[in-house]
Amino acid sequence: MNAPPLVRAPLGRVVVAVDHKASFCYLPLTIAERLGYFAAEGLDVLVRDFSEPGQALQAVLTGAAHVVSGPYSHTIGLQLRGQQLRSFVLQGRTPQLVLGVSQQTMGGFRQLRELRGRRVAVTSLGSASHRIARLLLGRAGLGPQDVHFQVFAHATATEAAFRSGQVDALCYHDPLITQLEQSGELRVVADTRTMRGNAEVFGGPLPAGSLCASSGFVGEHPRQCQAMASALVRALKWLQTAGPSDLNKTVPESYFEGDRSLYLAAFSRARESWVPDGLMPENGPQTVVRMLSQFGDAPQLQRVDLARTFTNEFARVAKARFRA
Repeated sequence: MNAPPLVRAPLGRVVVAVDHKASFCYLPLTIAERLGYFAAEGLDVLVRDFSEPGQALQAVLTGAAHVVSGPYSHTIGLQLRGQQLRSFVLQGRTPQLVLGVSQQTMGGFRQLRELRGRRVAVTSLGSASHRIARLLLGRAGLGPQDVHFQVFAHATATEAAFRSGQVDALCYHDPLITQLEQSGELRVVADTRTMRGNAEVFGGPLPAGSLCASSGFVGEHPRQCQAMASALVRALKWLQTAGPSDLNKTVPESYFEGDRSLYLAAFSRARESWVPDGLMPENGPQTVVRMLSQFGDAPQLQRVDLARTFTNEFARVAKARFRA
């Protein structure tokens, strides 16, 4: 399947694929869309939202979309398979995931090795949620066979399982984490919503959500990539100072899921996880490789040409323009 043609508008239409657009990690994309920043750059952006993990990336690989809003790590994994995907503007510098234990079933918790034989909820096997849980448990001397990973793709199912005692721990994202914190049911063990907590887990910024496209698209459509990067950097700058009233007016009502105050509380915890200027942090790609190397393929990962997985060219221009 060929990618949809770029029509005149005036820079044309760009189709962006994203898995679960309402996720906090992709909020900059929503802000740029809702505040008209893409249109202001001369772009007609169509965002296609997918409900299942991996569908957005597949849309780009099959030509059903031009750009994917997804984890930067996709670019590394695809290069190992002989495909070139390049990040051209970064949205997040932490994965915004939290590992926590149940106060109900593990009230006397002291250290991670106590999770041996316990049930840990993750979003899906092989996901960032699963990888981070394995990484932290591995440091405590526990292998994947020492715990029972249980998959819950949706927050409502995860919440029910956690509160009923079906799982003893979880590695999940907001707003569920904030909700369980507020109710006193969750004890946070590792928190990658903050720069400090993220550094404790990974040793530095971990490039997360980004806009990526094939190297061919980036090379053939630099004006469109610059326009998208400019819109995203403008949205990222807006997020640095946005208050509750700004969010109430801009974020789609459906994102609040009936609890506006919970969403705003979760937003305040995640604010510093978004990169302020769209730039890939120094040593960020190496941090991702170091993390992925702990799950196998270390020799192959060391051969990845990281310079081909991202470019700061467009974000630098946008940063200077918007003083981000």
